[in-house]
Amino acid sequence: MMISRRALLVGLATTTATTAWAAENLITQETAFSPDWLWDHARTLAQQDYTPKPLIPDPWQNLSFEDFNKIQFDPQHGIWAQDDTPMTMDLFTAGLYAKRPATINIVEEGIAKTLGYDLSLFEIRGDLPDLPVNDAMGYSGFRLRTTVNTPDHLDEFVVFQGASYFRAVAKGQGYGISARGLALRTGDPNGEEFPDFTDFWVERAAPGETVFTVHALLDSPSTTGAYTFKISAGISTRIDVTATLFPRVELTHVGLGAMTSMFLFDETNRHRFNDFRPGVHDSDGLLIWNGTGEQIWRPLANPKQLEISAFTDENPRGFGLMQRTRDPENFADLQADYEKRPSLWITPEADWGAGAVELVEIPSDREIYDNTVAYWRPIAPLPAGSEYNFGYSMAWGDEAAGLPDLARVINTRIGNAFDQNDIIVAIDFADHAVFGEDLSEEDLSNIETVITTDVGVVSEGRLERSPGTGGVRLSFHLSPQDAARIELRAQLVKRDTPISEVWLYRWTA
Repeated sequence: MMISRRALLVGLATTTATTAWAAENLITQETAFSPDWLWDHARTLAQQDYTPKPLIPDPWQNLSFEDFNKIQFDPQHGIWAQDDTPMTMDLFTAGLYAKRPATINIVEEGIAKTLGYDLSLFEIRGDLPDLPVNDAMGYSGFRLRTTVNTPDHLDEFVVFQGASYFRAVAKGQGYGISARGLALRTGDPNGEEFPDFTDFWVERAAPGETVFTVHALLDSPSTTGAYTFKISAGISTRIDVTATLFPRVELTHVGLGAMTSMFLFDETNRHRFNDFRPGVHDSDGLLIWNGTGEQIWRPLANPKQLEISAFTDENPRGFGLMQRTRDPENFADLQADYEKRPSLWITPEADWGAGAVELVEIPSDREIYDNTVAYWRPIAPLPAGSEYNFGYSMAWGDEAAGLPDLARVINTRIGNAFDQNDIIVAIDFADHAVFGEDLSEEDLSNIETVITTDVGVVSEGRLERSPGTGGVRLSFHLSPQDAARIELRAQLVKRDTPISEVWLYRWTA
């Protein structure tokens, strides 16, 4: 479950094409294509035994990371780079971690054209061992480019690569959190299953078009699926997903709107890491807007053992792993630029029924591992032979839009109290109109602090104006009393009306 993938994207060129090259040189076959055909194809495939795609030749699988990174796509060979289109596509070669290729098709006027493998599309930056190219060799995925940051340059804004993973960025951002087409049995004692996007169909964009379309076939031992992604890049990059699953077996542990991120440390667990930086993470909290309208903020943790949290709900309004820390000094990392990593917010289409937002937190000692997973888990199993339709929108950017007007949590600090027995918890809430411009001690006394715990003992909350943030800080003492795991909850209330998000946290010894 701890997957190091971000290295696969390191060092890829970003210049636009300058010499003529025709994508037609790659086409191996042409067939009619439509979303209805894909739906029928996925349904038919689900009625057959699962057959994985062939493995690429052994020398490609056994490449070292250093040798694999010498093979970089030549952007002069980008698909549609020489055409009058607002979007181009680069390709990634299979190899190393990507041992089974995906079939990539381009779609023009209802005709799917399959792209054959061609090693000459890539720059070889150094010496490599002999690498055979046969019918089993192929591409591991692709990235799309359009104008995002400046009108005269095509920036990459979305990547599909590896299993059912994909990731996107908005204007001014760098890659961080990843999404999954589907999660199966994440955190299950019997092991997780990773479905693959085995085939892609990328539609050619017409001049002036701003919404780009990608279709994908998902396949695994347990299910197939037909997916369509409508993608638009900008200040917030939006992806609208529509999908149908065709289970081969009963699916009892399904994750929809799944996402994977990295959290190593911040002010909650800084003491565990001998690092010059004050924080290292792609995401710092799970945000939930549940079906009852309650807005929940759960700071992420890097536990010493696997932790799984379930937030039971019905018809969730939205959820996501967010990166709220945007001050570069909170990371002090001039290369990683963690403050530029995107948040990912999921908005379900229609009602998703009963279930839970699940959060899986995996112990980690290095920032190269994605150790945090979040998704929606329906309570009802998906029967074998059924058809399960769902849809949702994804917003990749800084913040989630359209949420209730509440004071939001911007930081959580946890550490030992003066007596070295109790724990001090300090929660910073952002400045908000409800606090007023000139809060006096009397004004603060009108705000009730509601703090609860399932075990252990918590003190009364102390609420103070924070000069550093302009908002307020709620602090309290926690006495664990030998408890190994404690569920904490806090919120600010005025005249019986919530004025802040609900802060939740699982403290572990």
